Amino acid sequence: MIEDKTVVLNAGLVNYDGQIDYTPIASEVVIHDETPEDLILERVDGFTIVVTKEMKVSGDIIRQFPGSVKMICEAGTGYNNLDLDAAREKGIVVCNIPAYSSERVAHTAILMILSLASSLQKQIRMLASGNHDNFHRHLMVDHVEVNGKTLGVIGYGDIARATITVAQALGMSILVATRTPRADTGGVHFTTNEEIFARSDFISLHCPLNESTRHLINRQTLALMKPTAYLINTARGALIDEVALIEALNEGVIAGAGLDVQEVEPPDDASPLYRMDNVILTPHMGWRGLETRRRLVSMIGDNIRAFAEGRPINRVV
Repeated sequence: MIEDKTVVLNAGLVNYDGQIDYTPIASEVVIHDETPEDLILERVDGFTIVVTKEMKVSGDIIRQFPGSVKMICEAGTGYNNLDLDAAREKGIVVCNIPAYSSERVAHTAILMILSLASSLQKQIRMLASGNHDNFHRHLMVDHVEVNGKTLGVIGYGDIARATITVAQALGMSILVATRTPRADTGGVHFTTNEEIFARSDFISLHCPLNESTRHLINRQTLALMKPTAYLINTARGALIDEVALIEALNEGVIAGAGLDVQEVEPPDDASPLYRMDNVILTPHMGWRGLETRRRLVSMIGDNIRAFAEGRPINRVV
């Protein structure tokens, strides 16, 4: 057995409400709610396993990790916050937690699709301002069906597939673009990004963030979309060039957007995204359901136990 002495560097991101218990994940656990960069090396010293959640750990820091550190567990699906090359050089195993939030994040994407289709953001703001015209006159906002509409999905991982399942139950047609060519299956047509941009009524992003996908959504790709189309992002904020998106929304290039993730989180208080009627902005909440967070911590424990037994799972390095 490998020693499982574990330090959690930023537990507060998951346990922000005090309802999450990290203590069962290993036989010895030290928990920090947050860790500034200048304390990382001090806090990992003497520990075998380091747990992080969406926390930037640079290659310079990982290369200085003490010899005691044998594994980094990223408490989530994406791991673009960790320098994998540096971990590889140090012989440190890196694992993640895939599929812990697939349904919950998918439901967030569907929530945004349905809300945008019914102009729910505009209706709520009208009520907040005391405007009851939707009740006393006629429906003053756009309201369209999603059945019969085309959902374009970029990526085909667990969350994408869960989103597709619900969208098909709602009667939507599905287009998917992936890096690897696939044959059509189960009512899903696999195609190119370009066809998705041109044909989709809603586009939902479900791909990882890397150098090839950063600013996948930009002025050029937005210009390919229908003026009636909506963009949904529950993946990573930097998939979208937000400056270009704001311009497109203001100029009517596309109809609206639902953004559970942003290029900088949280967005600056001055960001126009907070105030736009055709934008639904949520605070990266897709993974934050109570059951989802409890499942996440349970799966962290599974990763640690498997590593301690010499059979690491969910390994990315």
